[in-house]
Amino acid sequence: MINFIEILFFIFIGAAITSTLALVTRQSLIVSYIFLGVLLGPWGFNEVSDVHIIEAIGDVGIVFLLFLLGLSLHPQKLLIMLRKVSLVSLFSSLAFFALGYFVAKGYGYINSECLVVGAAMMFSSTIIGLKLMPSSVLYHQHMGDLMVGVLLFQDLLAIVVLLVLNAVHVGSVVWTDWLVSLLALPGLLMFAFLVERYLLQLLFAKFDRVQEYLFQLSIAWCLGLAFMGEYFGLTVEVGAFIAGIAIAASPIALFISERLKPIRDFFLILFFFSVGASFDLDFFWANTLFPALILALVLLVAKPAIFGLLLQGVSETKQVAWELGGRLGQISEFSLLIAHLAGAYAIIGLSALNLIQATAIITFVVSSYLTVLRYPTPFALSGHLRKD
Repeated sequence: MINFIEILFFIFIGAAITSTLALVTRQSLIVSYIFLGVLLGPWGFNEVSDVHIIEAIGDVGIVFLLFLLGLSLHPQKLLIMLRKVSLVSLFSSLAFFALGYFVAKGYGYINSECLVVGAAMMFSSTIIGLKLMPSSVLYHQHMGDLMVGVLLFQDLLAIVVLLVLNAVHVGSVVWTDWLVSLLALPGLLMFAFLVERYLLQLLFAKFDRVQEYLFQLSIAWCLGLAFMGEYFGLTVEVGAFIAGIAIAASPIALFISERLKPIRDFFLILFFFSVGASFDLDFFWANTLFPALILALVLLVAKPAIFGLLLQGVSETKQVAWELGGRLGQISEFSLLIAHLAGAYAIIGLSALNLIQATAIITFVVSSYLTVLRYPTPFALSGHLRKD
């Protein structure tokens, strides 16, 4: 317990200092958390050597982020947006896969590693995309709806990639696992809406004056669906998102959203700290510096351009299309998960693992800075772009 308290002390004292510097210099807070992780982690001053426990706790922040995201979306509105962006998301993901594959191939990685690198490049960060989106835009305007549709489609693709990695690991395709995962999504959706209609609505109405109970019930609902999502072959993130959508139409949704935001932010600080702390800086300088820089540069240029062109092809305005592409110009926390599993399964070596981690950090940092510089965010560099 004492060691864990010491770890939290170093993280949050450091976060207070680096966040202050970030706000004074008009940088993204996300970048300050990653920098702090590199600084205090095993390859920095080694004040926080046990990164795995922080990483596991930080993942809870992603769960709450997706739950709060689901709370803001009416199911009918979400289906309309998914239909609109499905082809855009599919073709853009294939393009990013090809870019990652051929850059890795050009630097001499073996074919299996190139495939994993390409797969990791297909996705954009849910956390960065949504954390740098002003609430007013996310909840009430078109940009937020488009982003959510693209990110959700990518999450579904990520589930397919994780299933493929597992099949390669066990040496064969387990068709029963695929069938369970295929049926899990509609099954979990149906279960969530039935429970919301015949149980949660009654509990919310009967005990709406007991705020502590509403708070506890909403956390139990979020984590319960997250666990079910993982158990049936989806992910905890998808389960939490479904939990949010199921009660989005409830009058209690706004109350739950406001109460859970501080908890979400606490865990997300730990998540981004773990991203920086788990990065092997010595290996990066010696082996993957140039491949990571090239791959990151390619993606930072190509992602906005490809998203921009494809979205204009489905009748979006040029301004909306290119801004969305700019906001999604990084790779994803799912990319880190794919790299971690592929490394654990011995599908890729240390160099390819470090390449994906380095590309993630570089694109996280640069994309966050460019978004803060050019678009409305809570941390915008220009006063007229700063919006909560």
